[in-house]
Amino acid sequence: MNTAQFSPAGTLTAEDLGTIHLIGVGGVGMSGLARLFLTRGIRTTGSELREWPSLAGLRALGGTIHMTHEPANLDGVDTVVYSSAIPADHLEMVEARRRGLRVLHRSEALAAAMTGRRAVAIAGTHGKTTTTSMVTMVLQQAGEDPSFVIGGEISEVGSGAHHGTGQYFVVEADESDRSFLIYRPFVSVITNIEPDHLNTYGDFATLKAAFAEFARLTDPEGFIVTCADDPATRDLAATLRAEGRRVYTYGESPDADLRMTDMSSSARGVRYLAEVDGRALGEIRLPVPGRHMGLNSAAAVLTAYLLDLPLAAATDALAAFPGVRRRFERKGVADGVLVYDEYAYHPTSITLALRTLREVAGEGRLLVVFQPYRLYRTRDLQAEIAEGLAVADEVVLLEVFGPGELRQPGEGSAALIEAIDLPAERKVFVDSWEAAPVEVARRARPGDVVVTMGAPPISLMGDQLLDALLARTGEPGAAGPVAAEAPVGTTTTAPVTDVARDAPAAGTDGASPTAG
Repeated sequence: MNTAQFSPAGTLTAEDLGTIHLIGVGGVGMSGLARLFLTRGIRTTGSELREWPSLAGLRALGGTIHMTHEPANLDGVDTVVYSSAIPADHLEMVEARRRGLRVLHRSEALAAAMTGRRAVAIAGTHGKTTTTSMVTMVLQQAGEDPSFVIGGEISEVGSGAHHGTGQYFVVEADESDRSFLIYRPFVSVITNIEPDHLNTYGDFATLKAAFAEFARLTDPEGFIVTCADDPATRDLAATLRAEGRRVYTYGESPDADLRMTDMSSSARGVRYLAEVDGRALGEIRLPVPGRHMGLNSAAAVLTAYLLDLPLAAATDALAAFPGVRRRFERKGVADGVLVYDEYAYHPTSITLALRTLREVAGEGRLLVVFQPYRLYRTRDLQAEIAEGLAVADEVVLLEVFGPGELRQPGEGSAALIEAIDLPAERKVFVDSWEAAPVEVARRARPGDVVVTMGAPPISLMGDQLLDALLARTGEPGAAGPVAAEAPVGTTTTAPVTDVARDAPAAGTDGASPTAG
């Protein structure tokens, strides 16, 4: 999708949009935007076909939710908002244009909501949801009351969006469909750049050029923050500095502007020492594990430092950081087996997440239930995904989740399972959703860690895994048989043609997050 069809941020405000209708309002990205509009007092409606968890909250805020898609849903509407997952021939899109209504991409509507605020936009292949959440919590701790729209829900806050009274507006900027080029940030943060979404960009060079363009859209009075440890962002920082732009870096590299030293990660969390230009900032602690989490937090600390916020606001907020849902989220324990959920589908995110979970597993084994996300990614990055999954002791593999994609013979998980370098008895492809909990219950032992990982539907399996593990104990209160119905879009026979409106957490494949 080319951003030429989108309108760059300008003077349009959210209030100028009148009554707003969001097509496919239930997913994380669209529901967050709807929540933002409703808390600003803007009349908001939406349409869906199934009952997403977010819809009850939108109704409680006064939103009107239609559980159908039909032309009558647009009665009394001034502006229709869609995501990149909505096809141009969707009946409500067609009707909106027939009526002459204003039709905006989600990113355009979000840009209107940011008008008049200092936007802090966080982009990157990995870690942008977590980093956006961290920056938001630091600003909140500093008393700034920022507005925010995040591609996931901060576990403690329980929401991915808020209309605040402060000057800052924190937003996760999605590169998957180029829509991040609509924004005009005061602060731009780029966590890292790796090959992804090449169905949009064609090659890595074009993707890197898009991130450079995003950085150049930053207000000259503001600044750009990048990671000194990532080769692509390191090169980008050098290029931008040569152009006279204000760029600051973070990481363990000796020449990083915010340098991290003595970093360690364990099941209890992450700690490191931070210094800026030789000035010691002290120890930073996180209650969540993973060195990549440490890097994300360093981006938040550096941003806070450059905004002249109290250092204590950063250290206190990060010390209490509860994590983000679907990012290293503990679902529960049954029969001595810990179950987690993790939104990782790119090879780097898979590897980082599984290495972190190994720290948690300790002497136990690590089992991953993985559902690949998108056929093109699974095909193009098959070797890298397989290498990442091999970090686990055992792999249970579901078929690729690829809404709207046609699977050709030999594509998908059948090829991926063969590429994973594990003994045959330690990896298995299951041909149905219902078979996965049964397989996990057969394989997992007390002391093991099991993680559901990958495409959005897999997050719904955690409770079924816990039920299956508990049922094998035969104890009173065991949850009984595993639910027999798979979520919409998880069919494992080709072709996969369901349209998952905004199914991804914000930041991915046109529905706006990413792991980390």
